[in-house]
Amino acid sequence: MFGGKIGPMELLVILAIALLIFGPSKLADLGKGLGEGIKNFKASMKDGEEGGEKKS
Repeated sequence: MFGGKIGPMELLVILAIALLIFGPSKLADLGKGLGEGIKNFKASMKDGEEGGEKKS
């Protein structure tokens, strides 16, 4: 457990605790927001790379 790796059992425990704290609706909203944030970050990274190629 303390070897530096997170296994499937640890992920289940974390998910269960998050479900108890936030509830199912808040957890779904949190996941949706996280997914949108990652998508926006990837899009801005891609735009940054394209912008760098145009300047060079």
